[in-house]
Amino acid sequence: MSKRGGFPGGMGGFGGMNINSLMKEAKKMQADLEKSQTELAAKEFEASAGGGAVTVKVTGQKEIKELKLQKDVVDPEDVEMLEDLIITCINQAFKQVDDAQAASMGKYNIPGLM
Repeated sequence: MSKRGGFPGGMGGFGGMNINSLMKEAKKMQADLEKSQTELAAKEFEASAGGGAVTVKVTGQKEIKELKLQKDVVDPEDVEMLEDLIITCINQAFKQVDDAQAASMGKYNIPGLM
């Protein structure tokens, strides 16, 4: 501790970094983060299963925009297969959203944020 109180090096452990500069950088990072989130929300992701028998489009907010089934995949005797294809397809699309989000947010190396 210095004679007048406080911490050696100035700004209490900031290593002499100007607090105004730190705040400007934080605001810029927040604006960039919000922009990345907005861009991701506007994107659409498409996945298919069963060789294209089922296709789905989702937004970056994981909202289903479109679900298409080929007629030959609709078999009243095998509803479970169709259900599995739909679930697989949607999960693949959601994984694409998660991967895009991780890639987008990965550039913001903020401990404890993600």
